[in-house]
Amino acid sequence: MSYDIEIGREGSLEAQVDQTMTAAAIGSGAVDGLSTPSMIALMEAAAIRALGDLPDGQASVGTHVDVRHLAPTPVGMKVVARAVVSEVEGRRVLFTLTAHDAAGLIGEGTHGRYIVRLDGFAERLRERVVSST
Repeated sequence: MSYDIEIGREGSLEAQVDQTMTAAAIGSGAVDGLSTPSMIALMEAAAIRALGDLPDGQASVGTHVDVRHLAPTPVGMKVVARAVVSEVEGRRVLFTLTAHDAAGLIGEGTHGRYIVRLDGFAERLRERVVSST
């Protein structure tokens, strides 16, 4: 199956950092600034937006994240995550990621996603369930 996903296609997401997004709140550190996992989640959401609408019965799953968190962002500040499609190879899509706050660049990296059939993915999940009996 072919996908109409063009190199250079962009997706973005804006969010205001709140207490639930801090390193202290999610257990990834002791600071009250935007956590790295929260920044990555925003970047992944931007990548999903860059994909646009996929055919019925299909979705994308993340398979790779390589991100550097470069600067802290305090609670109350807005963050904009941006993903740009950098490569498409069959079902595999690679993205270049950035995140900015009002003071500048806070994160950058790459992300890979695969397009999957939902029914096939659900079957693979069922196959991996370990029986407790």
